[in-house]
Amino acid sequence: MKNLFLFLTLLVLSVSVNAQDKKTVESDSTKITKLDEVLLSATRAKDKTPVAFSNITKEELESINLGQDLPVLLDQLPSVVTTSDAGAGVGYTGIRVRGSDATRVNVTINGIPYNDQESQGTFWVNMPDFVSSVEDIQLQRGVGTSTNGSGAFGASLNLKTLNPSTDGYATTTNAVGSFGTRKHNISIGSGIKNNFYAEARLSNIQSDGYIDRARADLNSYYTEAGFVNEKTSIKAIVFGGKEETYQSWYGTPEAVVNNDLEGIQVFIDRNYPSDAEAENLLNSGRTYNFYTYDNEIDSYQQTHYQLHASHQFNAMFSANISGNFTRGKGYYEQYKDDEELGDYFPNNANASDEGDVIRRRWLDNNFTAIVYSLNYQKDNLNLYLGGGYNSYKGDHFGEVIWDSFEAPIPVRSNYYFSYGDKQDFNTYLKAEYNINSNLFALLDLQYRTVDYESVGTSSDLLDINVKKTYNFFNPKMGLTYRINNYSNVYGSYAVGNREPNRDDLTKNPITPVSEQLHDFEFGYKLQNSNFYLNANLYYMDYKDQLVLTGDLDDVGDPIRQNVADSYRAGIEIQTGYKLSDQFRIDANATFSQNKIKAFDYIVYDTQYDPNTYDTVSYEAVVTTYEDTDISFSPNVIFGSTLTYSPIKNANIALLSKYVGQQYLDNTSSDSKSMDGYFVNNLNLSYRIKPTWIKEVAFNVLVNNVFNNKYVSNGYTYSYFYRPENSNDAPITENFYYPQATTNFLAGVTLKF
Repeated sequence: MKNLFLFLTLLVLSVSVNAQDKKTVESDSTKITKLDEVLLSATRAKDKTPVAFSNITKEELESINLGQDLPVLLDQLPSVVTTSDAGAGVGYTGIRVRGSDATRVNVTINGIPYNDQESQGTFWVNMPDFVSSVEDIQLQRGVGTSTNGSGAFGASLNLKTLNPSTDGYATTTNAVGSFGTRKHNISIGSGIKNNFYAEARLSNIQSDGYIDRARADLNSYYTEAGFVNEKTSIKAIVFGGKEETYQSWYGTPEAVVNNDLEGIQVFIDRNYPSDAEAENLLNSGRTYNFYTYDNEIDSYQQTHYQLHASHQFNAMFSANISGNFTRGKGYYEQYKDDEELGDYFPNNANASDEGDVIRRRWLDNNFTAIVYSLNYQKDNLNLYLGGGYNSYKGDHFGEVIWDSFEAPIPVRSNYYFSYGDKQDFNTYLKAEYNINSNLFALLDLQYRTVDYESVGTSSDLLDINVKKTYNFFNPKMGLTYRINNYSNVYGSYAVGNREPNRDDLTKNPITPVSEQLHDFEFGYKLQNSNFYLNANLYYMDYKDQLVLTGDLDDVGDPIRQNVADSYRAGIEIQTGYKLSDQFRIDANATFSQNKIKAFDYIVYDTQYDPNTYDTVSYEAVVTTYEDTDISFSPNVIFGSTLTYSPIKNANIALLSKYVGQQYLDNTSSDSKSMDGYFVNNLNLSYRIKPTWIKEVAFNVLVNNVFNNKYVSNGYTYSYFYRPENSNDAPITENFYYPQATTNFLAGVTLKF
């Protein structure tokens, strides 16, 4: 890695010398940009599209792109809530939109699906510093327009990588900050020479994390080469990353977060930890991490190969086709004490032996995708015929790499194995029509079919043989009416369907069914030179929605269950005003209700013999809650950015975020919730352009400037464990993910 950084540094200096003599040809750059946009024209929303969306450019991200993951950088967008397991925004991070978690946010990169095909989640830790290679990002809220990959049930996040630069360039960013956080990257580009170009980036991000031992060592790269002229663009992209992250998904017990010594002792008394574990609970404070084994890590490597071709046949016809192959492989390592040999090798003659174990659970997968769109434009009509085919194959297996069992066991042989096979095909026809100068219509029809098969045994040695086929029809339609040159109104109706994920199908005691969403949106937009206002009303009516129960399985994955009827309804408001040449303010707010009409809450009642501690009875206790709140869905979300520009090229921005109370499960219980929080970050940036270099940029980000102690995520579970014939109440355990107190990141970017 050090040698590669040295090589790229020398290349930076070489490119920067050549770049001084380049002259940008604006007309050529505009043509190239327009042709490059053909790649995503079918799936992106435009100004007239009757859906709720936000665009964010690379320039808007530059001053805060100092090492934190992409979800954290999008925290100021409407209806967005973000969280970080390690507390400082580096490592495993998450995003929710309108209360919907990342498994329900469709993510594409250059139109290629990025969500994991089995879990449906997104793991940005596998692509650290990817924002440094992004041209712009579009977040569509609700069902949005037709896209590739898994169905959007909360939002679609569409990333477009950098447009080819007409001139050669070189850029390097170096940043340091609290908790040992540091970021270093180098980017270079050849510029377009005889219609050919090449670009590359190499990055390293490290952090010790706010939570104890929650370190991260993240490496990534991005390379692109292509050919472009006025009618044709061909680009080959290879990017990927390797991460090693110390696990911190266990969370922190509520009493520890609150520094409640009496509560901590009660927690210890009922959970029987070892002496070392009890000492950890009593002495760690809110940065507590359950894991203490030196190598309790998650290690994963992922490589993406993309090939894109776009062509403008004539003034009316254009087309693009893209291919992708993703290779991923990695494991997480765990130390487990007092295990039974039979939990790993049940047929061993010494299955009852007990000992300590170090195990690795592996995922080895391949993902292939082909997406396309044919575009026709004439007069007032735009037609898009598009779609894609995805194929995923993934192996899940576990191995014991060390043990203290008396009986010998086969080291590194699989103690469980299963594979998943998913085939996903979709096609859509989208028509955009300007009925007259004031009225715009959209009709978008998508058909999607999914085949999923899982064969083998789970990590609990249970059979998980599943074979399912789903067929979905997803129509979308809407109108936009231009009131005048400054304002318009729109309305839309869309249907979304979505299949359960692997864990839903293999871990739930009741086999889940697919979900359906009817999304109604109505909005108003006003914009002039100094002011803008967007207001969007939405009503998302779900059938058989898979909602989070608040509990996690033994590897930190959330557990979900179907609910027959539920909805999310609210209003989203965005506004901005330029008060003067020095001051401007931008703000957004979401006010919503997120309800389940009837929810069956299950607690398992275990009664034991007080003399032998043997189980006497075990049964499910069901309580039905009506018109109850959906978990992790705050009724109020507010964000604002106040920007002051005291001198040219200098900005001081105060970024504020308020997130209302969130429930950990679906019982609307205050005792199982997270308090609302209000956090403020300060962003300072200053750019200079000396004669010897194109630009030097200084950026500082001070997070949580008022030192607010808050939590942004958590989970809960309840259980009975009581003597026979006792009427004791159930026990509830709440765990939270504390976020960092005041911390900073500071960086310098050199552009040649």
